[in-house]
Amino acid sequence: MVYTGRGDRGRTDLSSGERVSKSSERIEAYGTVDELNSLTGLCRSYTDEKEEELEEVQNELHILQAELANREPDTKVTQENIDRLEDLCDRYQEECPPLRSFVLAGGTKSAAHLHQARSVARRAERKIVKLDQDEELREEVLAYINRLSDLFFLMARHENFLADVEEKNPKY
Repeated sequence: MVYTGRGDRGRTDLSSGERVSKSSERIEAYGTVDELNSLTGLCRSYTDEKEEELEEVQNELHILQAELANREPDTKVTQENIDRLEDLCDRYQEECPPLRSFVLAGGTKSAAHLHQARSVARRAERKIVKLDQDEELREEVLAYINRLSDLFFLMARHENFLADVEEKNPKY
């Protein structure tokens, strides 16, 4: 059964059995990661080029959600996950023209969605940092989400580069 009614009063269960408010920092953090995971799925639907990489990100985001949802998780984000993101970042950065200025989010539909994923990843990072202030999280958690937003930015740039869509710069 999908619905239980247990959350109708604004509280939910952690895996430990503890009941917490749905507005708690922990729920806010992994709920925002869940939103990012859904958006990553949308991004996958707009690019064949990066579909496998984005699917892997979705799997890693599920691991991150599990780690954020549990005080003693069985699965954890690893340094290998972070290294994989860094390798992808390096590859996309090498293939794109040098960055000389800030860029406006947009371009192709796939790039625009990847830019949106970048901004949601930054929001998830802020929520995770807030949680970390009260409950110290592992360094890998913070590093992963920080690197992921970089990857989304570089993927967006790469999508525009492949489509020969010129990046627009803000006018100050």
